[in-house]
Order: sequence, then C-alpha cells, then structure tokens
Amino acid sequence: MNKKQYSLEVGGKILSAEFNDLADQTNGSVILRYGGATILATAVMGDLKDGDFFPLTVDFEERFYATGRILGSRFMRREGRPSTEAILSGRIVDRTIRPLFNQKMRNEVQVIITTLSIGQEDPDAVSVIAASLALGVSDIPWNGPASAVRVAKNSEWLINPEYKTREEVALSLDMIACGKDGMINMIEVASKEVSEGTVNEGLTLASAEIEKIQAWQIKIVSEIGKEKTIVAIKEPTPGTKDLFDHEIAPKFDKYIFSNVPGHSKINEINSEWKKLFTEKMPEGDTVMAQEVFEEAVNDLLHDGAIDENKRADGRTMDDVRPLFAQAGGISPILHGSGIFYRGGTHVMSTLTLGSPGDALVIEGLNVTENKRFMHHYNFPPFSSGETGRVGNTNRRMIGHGALAEKALLPVIPEKDKFPYTIRLVSEAFASNGSTSMGSVCGSTIALMDGGVPIKAPVAGIASGLMMRKVRNSKTGAELEYKVLTDIQGPEDHHGDMDFKVAGTRNGITAVQMDVKVGGIPLKILSEAFVKAQSARYRILDVIEKEIAKPRAKISQNAPEIIVMKIKPEQIGLVIGSGGKTINEIRDITHVEDITIEDDGSIFITGKNETAQKAKEIIYGMTREYMPGEKFDGEVTRLMDFGAFVKIGDNAEGLVHVSEIAPFRVERVTTYLKEGDKIPVIVKEVDDKGRINLSIKGANPDFFTKREEVPLAKKPFTKRF
Repeated sequence: MNKKQYSLEVGGKILSAEFNDLADQTNGSVILRYGGATILATAVMGDLKDGDFFPLTVDFEERFYATGRILGSRFMRREGRPSTEAILSGRIVDRTIRPLFNQKMRNEVQVIITTLSIGQEDPDAVSVIAASLALGVSDIPWNGPASAVRVAKNSEWLINPEYKTREEVALSLDMIACGKDGMINMIEVASKEVSEGTVNEGLTLASAEIEKIQAWQIKIVSEIGKEKTIVAIKEPTPGTKDLFDHEIAPKFDKYIFSNVPGHSKINEINSEWKKLFTEKMPEGDTVMAQEVFEEAVNDLLHDGAIDENKRADGRTMDDVRPLFAQAGGISPILHGSGIFYRGGTHVMSTLTLGSPGDALVIEGLNVTENKRFMHHYNFPPFSSGETGRVGNTNRRMIGHGALAEKALLPVIPEKDKFPYTIRLVSEAFASNGSTSMGSVCGSTIALMDGGVPIKAPVAGIASGLMMRKVRNSKTGAELEYKVLTDIQGPEDHHGDMDFKVAGTRNGITAVQMDVKVGGIPLKILSEAFVKAQSARYRILDVIEKEIAKPRAKISQNAPEIIVMKIKPEQIGLVIGSGGKTINEIRDITHVEDITIEDDGSIFITGKNETAQKAKEIIYGMTREYMPGEKFDGEVTRLMDFGAFVKIGDNAEGLVHVSEIAPFRVERVTTYLKEGDKIPVIVKEVDDKGRINLSIKGANPDFFTKREEVPLAKKPFTKRF
C-alpha cells in the first residue's frame, strides 16, 4: 500500500490525514482520523448530465462495525436506510461544500462519507474536513478547501468536545462552524438562550481554528493535489442574450420590483420570455435561455437592494411581513394547535401528548436515548403551488424538522415536572420564505395552547443578504451588501444567505446558516444578529397577544399521568414473573401504559381515573407501613396466639392475643372470626418487615369483656 500522512493538533488532539491507494478508483479520497473517529471520504465526478442544476450528491454512510458491536434488529443484522443523524450529518457536509462549486457545472459529483470507527468524537466537523481534502486533492474543479470546527461553552470555551463531555457538562452553547479565508459559510447552533454577543464570540473563536486547519489543508493540496480538470460549461445559444436585452430587459424592472409578494410577477415575465424565445429561436437551448433569465433576476435584485434599498415586494430592508397567530380552534381532538402566518408563509402546528412509554427509542452509532420530545415537519407539494409525490420524508423535511426541534428544546419542561412524551408536527401549508422558522412559531403556540408549561415562548426569523464584490473608488470597499430581514421567495432563491435565528426574549436557542457564496464576513453576521433580534421581538409580541402563557390545564383529550416512586428493589415485585403482575394491573384498571424506570420512578398513564386506580394498587403492594398508622382491616386467619389481619392488597399483620382488648383474652375465637372488619393500628414493624398490629390501641372500647370458658389444662405427665 502506498500512503502519505499529514497531521495537525486541533483542540488538544491529533487530526491525521492518510492518503493511500485503498480507494484508487476515485478522483480523490482520504482517511481522516481524530481521536477515536475514523472517516473515509471519497469524491467521484461522473459524466455530463442534462438538466438545469448542478448534480451534487453527498451521502453519509454509517457502518455498524464502526462501534465494535453487532447492531440492527434480531432479523436484520446489517445497515439499512440512513438514520436521521446520518442525514443531518450529510446535510452539514453538503451545505458547506456546495457553494464552492461552479453552479454552472453539469457533471455529476458524488461525495461519500463512510464511518470506519466511532469514538467519543462527533463525526460532523471531521467529515467536512475529510470531504474537503478528498475534493481538494482530486482533479474535480472546486474552489476549496473549507474547514470546520465544533466550539462549545459552559464556564469556558471548548474545542471539539467529546460526546461524554457534552452530556456531562451543562453546555450553554454548542456550535459547528465552517468556512474559509476568514469567512463563515455554514453554521449550526444549539444554545440555551444565550446572547448574540456570545454567539459572535464563538464564531470568532471558530474562525481562528478554521484558518489553522485551512493552512494545513492548503499545504497538503499544494503537495499532492492533482491538476484540476477543465469541464465544459454550456453557453447560451448565440443571440439569446441579445434577444433578452432587446425584448425583455426594458420592462424587466416593473415585474421584478412589482411590490407583489412571491414569484407570481416574476413567473409572468418568465412565461413571456419562454414564449418569445421558442418563437424567435425554436432550435435554441431552452435550458440556457432560462439561465439567462435567472441571472438577470439575480443581478437586478442585488442592484436594487444595494444601490436603491429596493426589495421585490416593496418593503424596507428591516420590515417584517404581516403576522397572524391563532391558538387552538382547529379540532376538538387535538391536544393543542397553533396557526402562524408571516406574509405568504402559513404553518399549522399540532401537539400530541403521550406517556413516557411513547418516547422514541434511538439506538444509533453515536446516539442512544429515549427521546421524549419530537418535532416533525411536512412540506406537501401544494404549499408551493406545485404537484408532486407525497408520502415521502425527504432530507429537507428532516433537516427543517430538526432545526425547529433544536430551537424549542431549551424551553421544554424537565421530565420530573412534566412527564409527558411530546410530539409536534408542523404542516407547511403555504410557502413563501422560511417555513422552518414559521414552524418554530406555530409550535410555540401549539405548546402553550396544549398547556405544556414551557419556560418561555420561542420565535424564529430568517434574514438574507444581497452582496457583491466591487472596488469602490470612493470608499475602497471590496464588498457592498445589504442585510434583508424576513426574506421571501425571490430573495431566498436569488439571495446570498439564508440566516435563520430562533430564540426567546432572553436569548438565542438555535441558529442555522446556508450561503450561495464562498462565505460571509463576521462583521456582516454580527449585523444580521442584531436585525434578527429586533424581528424576533416583534413576532413574540404577536404570539403573546394571542396567548400570553401556557393554559392552566392540559387538554381533556390528553391522558392523565400520575408519577410515583418505589424502591428499586421493589421493581421486581410490581412487574412480577414474566410481567404477570404488571399486566394484571393493566387489565384490571384499563390504564394506557405503566412505565417503570431503573430508579424506581413509575409513570402511570390513563383516562377517567384509571391511572389513580392503578396507583392505589401499586401503592398497596409497595408501601411501607409506619407505627401509628390506622386501618380498617379484615381478619384472614385465626391462631391460638392471635389473628392475622389484612390491611392492604398485599399486606397483613398480626394482632397478638394480648392486643385484642385492654383486658385479658383467653380465647381469640371468643372475639374474632375470619372475615370480621376491625380497626387496627400499626404497633411496630420489625427488622424483617413483619407488621404487628393492635386493636385495643386503635379503639380500646371496641370489645367489651365477654364470658369465656377457661382453657382446658393439659394433664401433667411425669417423665422418667
């Protein structure tokens, strides 16, 4: 095997890149190691494809052997479809490398990330670097490298913290940042209501680490990188641009800046252009004709925003579109619901509450948990006025759902305060810019409508950017730009940045940024955070006007959950052999679910007092009796020395003959018989758990003295 290795210290650990001939049929490959994580990244470029977009595919392949365990189900001991975690990791790589390709390329490019081993290190940031190196040393045209790092904060800043550290330490912020040349081109942030200043501080730290990794990558590529292939870039049919400039361009402005939201006016002039081109140039390339149109829209939107402070729908740079919020009122069956409008983006979110047993069990390569809070996102084709296939959950839906879930998680109450499993579903019923942030707002309303005691309402907003590189003779500036608050369709499609920020009035809970350019300077991001905060407060004003706080009670349609605690050593008693006892309790009481955890916590879920009945049974089975407690007991057995009395479903104690009455009792049968109901008090519980009871202690007047036949004396027998 031929191989060459390079290494760099990052975050106190060695980042090692090995280039060998293991996957020598690829255009480029690398094995990247960091701590216990080993990643194989490969890049392959295929043939030229027909189409109107750059065909890049990024696949993140999890391998069970990477954990050193045989995973899967009993009947399927091999990998299946990608997990949610794998899809999200793949999206991080895709969103980082995609802007650095020439978007006019039509050669298919596939990057595959394969996990060879998983330790305590999160593979996300490592995978970005691996993909960058595989592309960098290949002959595939690409404007890299790009680097990534994870930064987190508790009392101090941490670089690439391990899973164990992230679980054990109360992190206030967890961020992945990617970029190059002092700029950032991808951000993922999960945080607990931190300030904009804290996020900016984290980005500054991340940028410094990124530049260190960048220098390392540049050195590697300069030493072993292949010469880049020159790929064919299709050009419009001669005369296409002249036809557009002569016939369409003169009236273009009034359609692009029509003050009408969405794409309707742009589509109108686009239809006119398509018809004109077909008539005038029937043999021409229609795909490239559309490229001419899209570039013209792009340039005009940029020039209008930067030079004239104009936006397509007539708003100022900082305007938020009309807002609407509604709590409830959708269906009497739902446990909670919310409707949120922001301009032409309309989202309905629904809440369902379930038992702890309804939690999602995740057993992944690097995540094992019972997930009690879930947010799912749907984007049907009609939401954008299109037809299409339904029923499939695509990567976009998974990514948007995960972002909203991340934004809401910090305000979800702890399990000991609210033991329900919580599922939110956001339906994007109309889309004109950032349905993911609309889902955050709709879900906040649904949570409060359902009586979930969230810590604070959460809202989200998407900002955009129109930026161009220039050399301004007056200012010397190399960049001119305008940050746009609350981007709508054309600004999302043709803008340079999709910057989503969610949070409460106290701080940020989630950030996600995608770009269409090489990167965004930190100065612009800092400005965008300020504008996003102002917009977030305006949205929260509307939400809180509709529903100021969570309703006092959960929906009557939601199940009741009763929480109780037993000793861990009593768990077996409640479950019974093979689950016999707990199943009998379920059958008798008709509860929906009984969940028992290892620490003895029991969560009983039911409706119409069924949960209370189950609690009483379990309490009777496991309760510890204390001296002084009084009961109405039932005599179960008579003995010469006293009587056994049942005081609970699974407990009985002994009333000694001396404890029946305050006077001498010769025969127990004179006063008691099986089935009698009598008052008793617990006198003591010995070290073996045996309960001694007293009737006279409970009620000394319960028995009056009765005539008794003296006990016959046994004859004396002398022994020799």
